[in-house]
Amino acid sequence: MNNIETGKVLELFVSIKGQGKENRQVIVLNSEGILDDKFYAKDVERSVLITSIESYELAKKNGIEAQYGSLGENILVSINPYHLKSGDQLSVGEVILEITQNCTICNSLAKVDPMLPKVLKSDRGIFAKTIQSGKIRKGDNINILKY
Repeated sequence: MNNIETGKVLELFVSIKGQGKENRQVIVLNSEGILDDKFYAKDVERSVLITSIESYELAKKNGIEAQYGSLGENILVSINPYHLKSGDQLSVGEVILEITQNCTICNSLAKVDPMLPKVLKSDRGIFAKTIQSGKIRKGDNINILKY
């Protein structure tokens, strides 16, 4: 297995029931997802949403100002991981995540801007599940694990 350092964790978010997204310095993950997140233990295949800073830049190029976290992500990263396929793995901080699927566009993005779902149709993010539990901190390195 070769580790290739590819980027950094820029922001971390947890969805709190009835309160929206909460920005965190550290998140804790186990096989059920992100502790304290309203989606914890609901669907492990979709328990972690990773979004690239490039998605926000694409929105901005199309005249849409969106705050970090508004795309629903848990982890905002400095690289574009959207080329990764189901089964590919990332090492992020203490955690190993496995890509499960591309994130589909949902109508909640239209609340940010009516054009946002169309602009980000294939660039919103990717879902992952936790393979190795642990903590992820802002600023942690991200490595794509190659077999």
